[in-house]
Amino acid sequence: MTTETEAAPADSSLSYEQARAELVEVVQRLEAGGSTLEESLELWERGEELAAVCRAWLEGARARLDAVLEEEAGDDGEADEDEED
Repeated sequence: MTTETEAAPADSSLSYEQARAELVEVVQRLEAGGSTLEESLELWERGEELAAVCRAWLEGARARLDAVLEEEAGDDGEADEDEED
């Protein structure tokens, strides 16, 4: 028996929210138990894939925030230099 969670490949086309929601579902199914060893391993592997997608989204968001903060810090430095002149 193959479910949608097991069938869909984790890739960058998933949004953060989609990957996270599916990851939550995978974790709940693993915690509930009742799966065969093979099903549990498939769920675990899917969870790892989804976690990697979430991690990539979060790292991308962090990079964007860091870039904005660096830009703002650079702008503040230029404003301070202008005031000193």
